[in-house]
Amino acid sequence: MMENLEKIEIKDLEKAIEAILFAAGHPVTYTKLGEVLGYTESQIRKTVRAFSERYNANEERGIMMLTFEDSCQLCTRESFLPYIKEALGIKKGGNLSASSLEVLAIIAYNEPVTRAFVDTVRKVDSAYIVNALCEKNLIEVCGKLDVPGRPYLYRTTSTFLRCFGIESLEQLPYIDAPRQKNEGEIIPLDIEIPEMNDPDDSSEVESGAEGEELELLESPEMDIDGE
Repeated sequence: MMENLEKIEIKDLEKAIEAILFAAGHPVTYTKLGEVLGYTESQIRKTVRAFSERYNANEERGIMMLTFEDSCQLCTRESFLPYIKEALGIKKGGNLSASSLEVLAIIAYNEPVTRAFVDTVRKVDSAYIVNALCEKNLIEVCGKLDVPGRPYLYRTTSTFLRCFGIESLEQLPYIDAPRQKNEGEIIPLDIEIPEMNDPDDSSEVESGAEGEELELLESPEMDIDGE
């Protein structure tokens, strides 16, 4: 509990969490909420999970609550994106090319993977896109593969989850994806990368038509030139 702050009453706990998330504008960890409000991390996590189910079920709200492994966040519903952009004078959001989305899909469905694995699946060098996605914090280095050369292993980040409006990779649609064996052998398979976002789901992503670039609200500076 923070100094000079009293433990908030249980009847006001959900309202306090909503107020903090609204003011923050970014994910807040369950640990931080617990420290501020005077509850344990597990108590906050349980409260947020139950609260978010009721919160998101109310279709009269223009915002929704996203819950992640260690944090939660308020965001706007996708259906209001055009009006938000017009009201705030946002002429153009960041965008990811089809090639960038393809690399993200390969990593998300197989993580952790090496860049060589991504190259083999795509049949083209992906160094530029992998580096660009790392700079935008959509993927990150999470270790090295235990083979000669010790290549870096990559995985998606919590920013990736927020951008695509999902709470975990388990919410991605099922597909028969290529796999990378622990000993480093790469098994290339010809796969069709699915849409990363269900256009009927509410999220922070605006789904474009097939063949068009997908716009993200996470950062207005997300411009990646695809191959």
